[in-house]
Amino acid sequence: MSLVYLFASCEKENINSSNDALLRFSTDTVAFDTIFTSIGSPTHNVRVVNPTNSTLIISSIKLAGGNKSGFRLNVNGEVANDVYDVEIPPNDSIFIFVEVTLGENGGNIPMVAEDSIVFSVNGVVQDVNLIAWGQDFKRINSKVIGTTTWTNEKPYLVYNYAYVDSGAVLTIEPGTIIYFHDGAGFYVKGTLDVQGTESEPVVFQGDRLESMYSDLPDQWNGIILFSGSHNNRFEHAVIKNANIGLQVGTIEHEGFASVELADTRIENMSWAGIWAMKSKILASNCVVSNVRYYNTALLLGGDYQFYHSTFANYYNALSTGIRNTETLIVSNYLVDSKTDMRYVGDMTEATFGNCIVTGNRSNEVLVRMDKKGESNYLFDNCMLQLSDTINIDDNPHYLGILRNVDPRFIDPYKGNFQLDTLSAVKDVGKLSYAKMFPNDFLGESRLDDAGPDLGAFERIEKDPEKTAESK
Repeated sequence: MSLVYLFASCEKENINSSNDALLRFSTDTVAFDTIFTSIGSPTHNVRVVNPTNSTLIISSIKLAGGNKSGFRLNVNGEVANDVYDVEIPPNDSIFIFVEVTLGENGGNIPMVAEDSIVFSVNGVVQDVNLIAWGQDFKRINSKVIGTTTWTNEKPYLVYNYAYVDSGAVLTIEPGTIIYFHDGAGFYVKGTLDVQGTESEPVVFQGDRLESMYSDLPDQWNGIILFSGSHNNRFEHAVIKNANIGLQVGTIEHEGFASVELADTRIENMSWAGIWAMKSKILASNCVVSNVRYYNTALLLGGDYQFYHSTFANYYNALSTGIRNTETLIVSNYLVDSKTDMRYVGDMTEATFGNCIVTGNRSNEVLVRMDKKGESNYLFDNCMLQLSDTINIDDNPHYLGILRNVDPRFIDPYKGNFQLDTLSAVKDVGKLSYAKMFPNDFLGESRLDDAGPDLGAFERIEKDPEKTAESK
């Protein structure tokens, strides 16, 4: 009996009852990036540390807002918004997991919700702040869409799919944001008219809004324009973080698909940025970048024109994956990997004018043509990253090529493909193409300096005297 009493006494003595004994926290604020109202958030956590050499008893852990709060707690495995007498051994810690669900606010701008986790130890109160921003949205779930307009009042959240039916026209207003849940896609048999502007682009992206997902590919399926879908247009659009950014045409359907791309970014894809088959594309001031496999693949023939566009693939630097494919593939055939059947089409045109095709591999252009089909293609006044084994001398398909020069992007590993002041692709563009598209991706004129630059961005040198005068 005396040994039991002695053991209990020692344990009691090891409990810290001083009001100077304070908890430490891994963060003073648990913040949730914008979440969709009525949908539960991802789980965040805070680590609660006992930095002393004796046991601390937390007499209570509570949400200040109680059960009316939108936040929810899991305290070291116990799901409750108020927990009592939680022991933390010396120099040890516990975890508290936090989630939140916010109700709709009926507005078009994000709302903010705040609360705190309150800890009471030996009469001393400490807290950790909780904050979340919530956004109402319009839910699209497995929906067939007729002729209509999507406005920018609230973002759209697509589950499974949105399908623009044959003969229908979906117009998307400037500033509209369309989020896609995991595995969801945008499928078009009719016509898609994306009317973004420089200041209010239309954005297509996944629905995970935490910063760690900002450039993560394969968060949703992508956009498919089925063969037979015509007069599609994307102006000032951003398509990012999907499996395929934009598929134009389908092998199993008759006819072709057509689309015009202007001032559009397609970035951070798993399979392909642009995947086109027997289709028609007219593109200007476009940037296609950082794709695991095929940055841009033009297959089975078709009619393709790209002007003042930047194709840049630095995916290896952004992930642990190894990229074994070229940035740009131009081919009049496609081999079915399951059946080994070769499908051949006619490449009636594939013109690239004042473009940049580069990346972090020694060769970033692959042209493959089957003699059974037409093979009309032209790289005119472009910067191309080509292997030393590829001979383009006296080749009529390659005119005025800058080969393997450094375009000196501002920061290609962070997606900034504007040109440095010492770039070798400055002022060397063909004027006829610049006159067709006189303003660059950012609205800067290509016609106001010594010559147009290659790619989507015109380098504008600021006059130091004028800059000083403006300050």
